[in-house]
Amino acid sequence: MEAIAGDVHAHGYGWAGVWSAAASLIFLWSMVQQHLPAQLEEHLAALSRRLQAAITPYVTISIDEHVPASFGRSEAYLAAEAYLSATCASAARRLRADLAADSDRMSVAVDDHEEVADDFRGAKLWWRKTKTLPRGNVISWSAHEEERRTYCLTFHRRHRGLVDALYLPHVLAEGRAATVRNRQRRLFTNNPSSDWSGYDARVWSHVKLEHPSTFATLGMHPDKKRDIIDDLDMFRDGKDYYASVGKAWKRGYLLFGPPGTGKSTMIAAMAKYLDYDVYDLELTSVKNNTELRRLFIETKGKSIIVVEDIDCSLDLTGKRKKKKKKPNKKKSKSGDKKKKAPPAPGAGKDEENKVTLSGLLNFIDGLWSACGGERIIVFTTNHKEKLDPALIRRGRMDVHIEMSYCCFESFKVLAKNYLHVDDHELFHEIRQLLGAVNMTPADVAENLMPKSKKKDVDTSLARLVKALKEAKEEALAKALAGAEHEEGAEDDDEEEDDSSSSSEEEENGKKKEE
Repeated sequence: MEAIAGDVHAHGYGWAGVWSAAASLIFLWSMVQQHLPAQLEEHLAALSRRLQAAITPYVTISIDEHVPASFGRSEAYLAAEAYLSATCASAARRLRADLAADSDRMSVAVDDHEEVADDFRGAKLWWRKTKTLPRGNVISWSAHEEERRTYCLTFHRRHRGLVDALYLPHVLAEGRAATVRNRQRRLFTNNPSSDWSGYDARVWSHVKLEHPSTFATLGMHPDKKRDIIDDLDMFRDGKDYYASVGKAWKRGYLLFGPPGTGKSTMIAAMAKYLDYDVYDLELTSVKNNTELRRLFIETKGKSIIVVEDIDCSLDLTGKRKKKKKKPNKKKSKSGDKKKKAPPAPGAGKDEENKVTLSGLLNFIDGLWSACGGERIIVFTTNHKEKLDPALIRRGRMDVHIEMSYCCFESFKVLAKNYLHVDDHELFHEIRQLLGAVNMTPADVAENLMPKSKKKDVDTSLARLVKALKEAKEEALAKALAGAEHEEGAEDDDEEEDDSSSSSEEEENGKKKEE
């Protein structure tokens, strides 16, 4: 027993010595690292990697969190993190939860110094997340230099071709898709060009897009909604088709109709259905075509670029200016030519500092419009006839959607949404009135909206019937007034004709007497 106890004591002393020596080496190496020149440290690390590559058949690819000369995080790093969170995080023992900037829910990612495995087409791959702290004697000027995080992908060298050709594109595509699924949709607006420079320069600023509109709640004929949804589906899934026919992956929609017919609501429903961001472009704050081009470049895919009330935004709605022929002026007898007045100061500058029709056409259909992909451009207008035909032709505004007055089918959708009723005894009268008078879906919805917490279907529908009857009476009164005005104008014309003919007869009689 004493011999066994002696052996145990000797073993314990031996292990204690090993741990003590290891701790001393780690402490010594940390002290040496602080005083080791950076170039020598990099040389030793490179030598270590070459030695490891010579004795191991495995290859490692590193994806850094930050790229040089950039203040943002690497897109490849974000894609890898999103991919691992969606596919491999369940196998990790340590996870890190965070609320992403563009998301409305918590996201879970692999924690630092954690390793997870992945299988792809029979190949075994390992991901490890590392974190490197900065050297103690280095002054950092940016936040991301304080610590460096890296995803390291390790695999056998015989799978190198598979990883390069298929696995890395797979990680990028799946990571982007996971990011889109988890993000919060955003509504962007363009900043003034004075805010485009500086440390925190941003061309666009955004808020969360929380508009509740959907195609189910949109007051429109169901068949028309079905056609729009089918067209959106074809666009969203048509990346390969657009490439095969040689067209940029974009589509233009022109929404036109009277105010209150749901043009803005349609845009919100499209964004929610496609899960796209919305860029609300305010053209009046854009100084010239160059700024317009930069704004377009700064937009991202899976987005809808909107210019509302295009007929009121800028002087782009009229026909193209035609050159006026100069009248032939006769020279004066003295032969002196009149001196032309000098141009007003700043007149030429004002002509240059504005968005032109040509610039807008290039924005929606020029070479720059092919930068990126999966973008929808939407114009809205109350007066389609005022727009230049070149602006709204097919290929630029591919789909023209008339947002018209409320029909009976649209009313049924609104009645279902606001009152939860599918049929009522007043529906027949409402159908007849809607066929005889024009009322926008916004006005119909306002009359259907209950005015108290208790939803009284009869009261709401009766209020709508009353409003429709009043609108019908107003329309008839306007029509009668217009007809009377035309009759009065015709009578005036007849009186003028009679007076002119009588005056002519008197003049002819005088001539005969003479």
